[in-house]
Amino acid sequence: MTAGNNGTGTPESEDPFAHLYRSEGGGSNESAPTAPQPGVPRTSYNQVRTVGSRQYGPRQPQPPHASQPAPHYAAPETLPGGAPRQPAPTGHGGGSRPKRTGLLVAAIAVVAVVAGGITAAMLTNGGTSDDDGSSQAATGGEQKDPKDKDEDKKPSKEPEKKNQPSNPSAAGNLKRDASTLKLVGGATTDTVVKGTKSENGAYAVVTNQTGSGVEWEVEVPSTGSYRLYVHYGVPGQDANLAVDVNGKTNSLPMRMKIWGDTKPGDWPPNWQQSWTRVDLNQGKNTIKMYCGSGSGCDSHLDQLWLTNGG
Repeated sequence: MTAGNNGTGTPESEDPFAHLYRSEGGGSNESAPTAPQPGVPRTSYNQVRTVGSRQYGPRQPQPPHASQPAPHYAAPETLPGGAPRQPAPTGHGGGSRPKRTGLLVAAIAVVAVVAGGITAAMLTNGGTSDDDGSSQAATGGEQKDPKDKDEDKKPSKEPEKKNQPSNPSAAGNLKRDASTLKLVGGATTDTVVKGTKSENGAYAVVTNQTGSGVEWEVEVPSTGSYRLYVHYGVPGQDANLAVDVNGKTNSLPMRMKIWGDTKPGDWPPNWQQSWTRVDLNQGKNTIKMYCGSGSGCDSHLDQLWLTNGG
């Protein structure tokens, strides 16, 4: 059996592939196929076609450029009336790339503004404020309570300490104003006679009354002999005062002589100076200078002081 012959005398109606040998259209206008001849292959009227190329119905004329792809598969620039193809950039100097200088300058400006704002905020918050009490301490970082601010403005309940004199009444100072010492036996203070060296111009007034005088508690650095000096004034006559050291009468009194032409009872402004020797112990000592005889004691005592050596 061959491709064109199914056997001698086999009717076409019995060939299952008979439709492949009919001409297209299958109409009556077509000429009938020739009778099969022995040994001659049957001719097929159907030609091999590309899949999908067979047209059903009237055949349309092909365009001049039939080999070009369909429009919906083609690039826009290949279509009639499409946008022309843009030339590719030729390099860095071609000018086709957008310039970024403006964007870079704008970004730098934004960063500068933000940095300036942060710096200003830090400087503002770093300063102290007396209005809102929000300043913090350099070490602890604690906020000050507004109540504390009000308390700072209130005057202190403690009395102000007055300025102490240059030689205040305190143990340990080797020079004292006589008016600041302890007054005993009816002694008083006054400021009538001028020319004193005391800080406030005052002096101690010792009378002829027995025991009238001053008492001084003084602290010395070492045991030994000291000179006890006095700056005094007398009313036109000599005066003598007894001296006791730590409750014991000193062998030498304090002699205060008059100098110059002064009438008895006259208190001249020319103050004088005298001294006597005393033996003191290291530490605190009590020196008492007073009227011991009941006469010849009228005097004004301005200052007392000690020096080392007898």
